[in-house]
Amino acid sequence: MDPLQNPTVMNPRIAILGAGVSGLATAKQLSHYNPIVFEASDSIGGVWKHCSYNSTKLQSLRCDYEFSDFPWPDRDNSSFPSHAQILDYLHAYATRFDLMKFIRFNSKVVEVRFVGNQKPTDNLADYGSLLPGQPVWEVAVRTHESESVQWHSFEFLVICIGKYGDIPKIPSFPHDKGPEIFHGQVLHNIDYSKLDHEAATELLKGKKVVIVGYKKSGIDLAMECAEANQGPEGQTCTMIVRTLHWTVPHYWVWGLPFFLFYSTRSSQLLHEKPNQTFLRACLCFLLSPLRWAISKFIESYLVWKLPLKKYGLKPDHPFEEDYASCQMAIMPENFFSEADKGRIAFKRPNKWWFWEGGIEFDAGNRLEANVVIFATGYDGKKKLKSIMPEPFRSLIEFPSGVMPLYRATIHPLIPNMAFLGYVESVANLHSADLQSKWLAHLLDEKFNLPSVEDMLEQTTKEIQMMKRTTRFYKRHCISVFSINHDDEICRDMGWNPLRKKNWLAEAFSPYTSQDYEKEE
Repeated sequence: MDPLQNPTVMNPRIAILGAGVSGLATAKQLSHYNPIVFEASDSIGGVWKHCSYNSTKLQSLRCDYEFSDFPWPDRDNSSFPSHAQILDYLHAYATRFDLMKFIRFNSKVVEVRFVGNQKPTDNLADYGSLLPGQPVWEVAVRTHESESVQWHSFEFLVICIGKYGDIPKIPSFPHDKGPEIFHGQVLHNIDYSKLDHEAATELLKGKKVVIVGYKKSGIDLAMECAEANQGPEGQTCTMIVRTLHWTVPHYWVWGLPFFLFYSTRSSQLLHEKPNQTFLRACLCFLLSPLRWAISKFIESYLVWKLPLKKYGLKPDHPFEEDYASCQMAIMPENFFSEADKGRIAFKRPNKWWFWEGGIEFDAGNRLEANVVIFATGYDGKKKLKSIMPEPFRSLIEFPSGVMPLYRATIHPLIPNMAFLGYVESVANLHSADLQSKWLAHLLDEKFNLPSVEDMLEQTTKEIQMMKRTTRFYKRHCISVFSINHDDEICRDMGWNPLRKKNWLAEAFSPYTSQDYEKEE
């Protein structure tokens, strides 16, 4: 039954775009508003459904990736769950809280239109009611059954379409040196993720494969390529490494649990945070040698444990910069053993392009290839801008070049709209869970937003702080001040930000979603 015609979902005032992790968390917290969730595909799960390989696994433990009110059934299992297990978990969550009744599957939002009273010149005026009692946004939806679009009106929109999937990033090439002249097969990893195990193996087996990229998706893809090319007929998979990033084999460093270095209150005390006092800034400055020493301590272990120097894969930037930009990846267990066997090779050219038979490098040498796969990420900003109207499209990255999101949720210059899943953290599900609770409290008028000017000032401080922490600040990651961020959300909601049972746990144990299960 069409949710808009379902008698249990009468007069929806709120629309949620996307039924991934953030969309599901938001639907659960806003269920008392009977929201409509528009999902472009035929399934929940977002990137876990549409951008995962057969071998894709979670990068953290189950207990670090769960909803506060729905723990994993085997949350103490130390193995990393597969993408299939995560989808099962998300389906169980949606079933437990009866969320499916809100979701319109195969309903792609192609455009949104602002019909409220606010004018572009009013951007710095304070917000009015977030639920004004009349439509503010119109949403154009195209279903799989129809080429035409249907328009629906809402008082508030929550954008949960995320930064990944849909629109791939492809490098640009000089004229007559792009993929069009290559006689082999070229695809992006989003295309590869749509293949089943048999088709993926057929694509890679016995082929000279080139993978462009060295982040988690590229590393996993190289492992699948190596596994498909076992035996005497197997070929080498070559990775073109553009930007090096630190990888870790597991969450232990010289026998110490990794969370001690970045995920406790005491460890985050070493790092700058927004709105800190002058004395706090002085303390951060005085403790900066210790922060540097921790980064070097971790780097020393990684260089000892992994053959990074042997393969020219040791980054020049500090480990802290990758952690602060949420780019630390877990290295598959047998990755370098496959490299030692010659199944995985690495190239680090300054420039490269296609020729008919493969890849040519700026040094003049050529690499033959049958298949080239771009593991080069996605253009989430382009995806978002494709549906947003002016003048708001131009304001998405105003004024800093990064989308300013107050409490990682509200854009100060875009009225009656929230964004979840655009600010990264070490545990994105936890962030979505807590932010959706904050949004529900906001819409329930349990607290009010500051002035638009104050929100812009706050977001500007956060982004400037990120710039000082990592060169990769545009990823908009809050990992090194995540506990402080959660504290501010708790204070807004009237919760006690100190969630542990005693001061020792408060200082030295990591925070998880379970700490925010209910109001205290």
